[in-house]
Amino acid sequence: MNPAELARYADAVLFGSLSFSAGDELVIEANHGTREFAVALAEAAYRAGARAVEVVYADARIARAKLELGGDAALGAVTATQIARSKAYANENVARIWILGSFENAVAAKIPAAKSAEDIRQTLAAMPWIETNRATERVRGTICSWPTEEWAAQVYPTVSVATAQRKLAQDILSFCRLGKSDPPGHDGWTTHLAALWDRATHLTDLSLREVHIRDRGTDLRVSLPDTARWRGGGDVNAHGRRIAMNIPTEECFVSPNADSTEGTFTCSIPLRFAGRLFEGLSGEFRGGRLVRLNAKRAADRDWFASYLASIPNAERLGEIALVDSTSRIGKKGVTYFETLLDENARAHIAFGNGFPKSRTVPLGRNRHGVNKSATHIDVMIGTDELEATGLTSSGERVALIRDGLWQV
Repeated sequence: MNPAELARYADAVLFGSLSFSAGDELVIEANHGTREFAVALAEAAYRAGARAVEVVYADARIARAKLELGGDAALGAVTATQIARSKAYANENVARIWILGSFENAVAAKIPAAKSAEDIRQTLAAMPWIETNRATERVRGTICSWPTEEWAAQVYPTVSVATAQRKLAQDILSFCRLGKSDPPGHDGWTTHLAALWDRATHLTDLSLREVHIRDRGTDLRVSLPDTARWRGGGDVNAHGRRIAMNIPTEECFVSPNADSTEGTFTCSIPLRFAGRLFEGLSGEFRGGRLVRLNAKRAADRDWFASYLASIPNAERLGEIALVDSTSRIGKKGVTYFETLLDENARAHIAFGNGFPKSRTVPLGRNRHGVNKSATHIDVMIGTDELEATGLTSSGERVALIRDGLWQV
């Protein structure tokens, strides 16, 4: 990105997605391949009057060393600094940004699924306030991406790395409504968020009790309680700050009743997860639980099945998300091998944890059907042939999406 594009993108993340203001603190979670954008975000934050900015760099090799060399005692082990930081995220004046963009991701591919799952489970068990903060949405955070050399070469392998990075950068800017033809500043982004918010509000007002999704190889039904709340275009957190949890975003989503999913699914886009590429994923749900899983490669099927089986409730759905064929990401026709983009190209479902704010009432001991799990994995199931039908509380059938296009 040129300097003007970089500054515009940073502003959209900070001000269009996080409501960042003078006196706020910022924590940026990055890897060494995304350093350029971390610096740009820090500079923009300080220009806006940030009190302090901290950048935390993740390293895939060190993460692998923990699981391969650390022994059982290292599983779920966290430092005092990590504990203090995780608690501080709930403070009103703290904002958090995750920058995605693959950098040495393949080093994690050989880690056994059960060990990866156990590390995640124990980490969350060691810091139970993380789940509480999620449930109350006290954390002000957003996820964005940066075109690293490694990632760009995966997406556009037939051109030079420099050209691939430029092409991927232009894609990201367009998806965030920051392209040359979009309104100035981040006005296009905030207008897009408002449109998604309005559609999600309308979906909630329909009082849907069931959603039936059909597509190539997919025939799924899920039920929704009378407290269901569809979400899209961001939200207002517990401190009254408007946030967009993902940039870009194209989805309207809800958490179904965790025990309700029935039917089959077939993935339309490969899943990149834990350093592996899962192609041809498909399966079947009965009574809300995954009972059959297939993949192009048996080893990938076995790894994914083992991972889900190792985490309580990971074999149940925490989310269904509707995305129609007007999505800029989907219209591009490119597989990005990054869930942040691929999940906003097509309709998707997510294994594992659901969203507490996808209910109109607070969750307590009664979770109102929202799944609780230590993981959340989105898999893409939509195509241009997607059909989604809702059943209202009065028994009326409502066409939500037909031939891949929104009808509501």
